[in-house]
Amino acid sequence: MKPGIHPPYEPVVFRDRAAGFAFLTRSTVTSEQTVEWEDGRTYPVVDVEISSASHPFYTGTQRVLDTAGRVERFRRRYERGDR
Repeated sequence: MKPGIHPPYEPVVFRDRAAGFAFLTRSTVTSEQTVEWEDGRTYPVVDVEISSASHPFYTGTQRVLDTAGRVERFRRRYERGDR
């Protein structure tokens, strides 16, 4: 890698406020907000809207749509009588 052209890669806390979940990782993302982590150090924190703790796919609350029923309702609604 060329020196001086890449952003700093530092520890950052990502926090999902909806689920009350946070994790520490390394990233190039920066933030003015900080949080004190479990190890006693202060890290920048980035709030995210959704994470694996609140995403329906990962939590098992994902809904399956009845696509066959929707197609049949559409055909009944817009079926032309002059065929």
